[in-house]
Amino acid sequence: MLTAEQNEQLTRVGPGTPMGRLMRCYWHPIAARSELDGRWTKRVRLLGEDLVLFKDRKGRFGLIHEQCPHRRASFAHGIPTENGIRCPYHGWEFDSRGACLSQPNEIDNPAFREKVATPAYPVDEQGGLLWAYMGPPEKRPLLPRIDGFVAEGTIRMMGRALLPVNWLQVMENSLDPIHTEWLHGHHYEFLKEQEGVKVAISTRHEKIAFKEFEFGITKHRLLEGHSEDSDDWRIGHPIVFPNMLAVGNGDERTRYYSFQIRVPVDDHHTMHLWYNAYVPPPEARDRVPAHLYDKVHTYEVPFKDQSGEFIVDNIDGQDMMAWITQGSIADRTRENLGASDQGIAMYRRVLRRELKKVEAGEDPMGILRDPARNRRIDLPNERKKHHNSDGFANFMLRTHAKYSPIAPELAQIFD
Repeated sequence: MLTAEQNEQLTRVGPGTPMGRLMRCYWHPIAARSELDGRWTKRVRLLGEDLVLFKDRKGRFGLIHEQCPHRRASFAHGIPTENGIRCPYHGWEFDSRGACLSQPNEIDNPAFREKVATPAYPVDEQGGLLWAYMGPPEKRPLLPRIDGFVAEGTIRMMGRALLPVNWLQVMENSLDPIHTEWLHGHHYEFLKEQEGVKVAISTRHEKIAFKEFEFGITKHRLLEGHSEDSDDWRIGHPIVFPNMLAVGNGDERTRYYSFQIRVPVDDHHTMHLWYNAYVPPPEARDRVPAHLYDKVHTYEVPFKDQSGEFIVDNIDGQDMMAWITQGSIADRTRENLGASDQGIAMYRRVLRRELKKVEAGEDPMGILRDPARNRRIDLPNERKKHHNSDGFANFMLRTHAKYSPIAPELAQIFD
């Protein structure tokens, strides 16, 4: 149980809040690069700020506050220039640093142009995604080159759902191995029972454990009937601090990288991203259509059907139901944690510890500044994951991937 003050501290992400300052130490994905093909701007709401991602005539990206500092019109309808973007209302021009370059119909006044600069944030590209850093410029870290985002020769796709919940209850789900036994096991079995179908996919957890490493926490489970030599227990999979989960790397034949990124939009909304990068097996590489490599293939992941009921026929829909039904910000003053919630308690302790580091002017966990250390970050991750053991096509049908436009082609390649 947390106090109301502690819950407030860990959930609020706006400018000037403790968690907002911590989150601004890291890079956050804001769009797929391909989403700016054929368009010049995209609205972005991140950490409680309304922003516009834009592309100038040279193809360079910028991220600035949405409203022009002149008369507050939106840059989402702006006019791209060689070096920035013009406000559509009166043509004032700004670059990716937020500097005002020109003010049509005004006598040029450098001091005035400097005065009206607008907040802007750096944008970098990796893994076919565009990432933003919103912290102090002088403390800008390297964008971590995590394995699945820099692996070559992969087929990439990204599912997305804007959830009406705070980021923390989504992340805490990742520190809760036991829920898979019930929500994705017994609950699913019950649903199928109502349809007259008998299934048995739940497996009891004998032990769970959590360990810190350089970039976060690894989560381990020993399932009934499994050996302690199993990857689920010996290696586990990582929660990359502060807001990303990496789930398995496939097996000897089916190699993939799978991430869930919980991007805090504001206190009451989270942009949940599922990013997958698949390495085709050697025998299939000659028949992979070229268009599958061209871009990150994006798609929306629904959590309610046309009648307003939660979609719970797949793993990710089940998760979203559990997160959303806790309320937009879970009231942790009314919870009652048990021994099986040790991962959640550990994660909250780490969050509070890292908040104190930031308050003291120190770098929090996982910040990289040495390029030599950042050539490639290979995360500790299981290869033979029990929950993915029923065949590639069947697994896709039980997850967000069922909504991907390239799912049928992937099934043909990997099965």
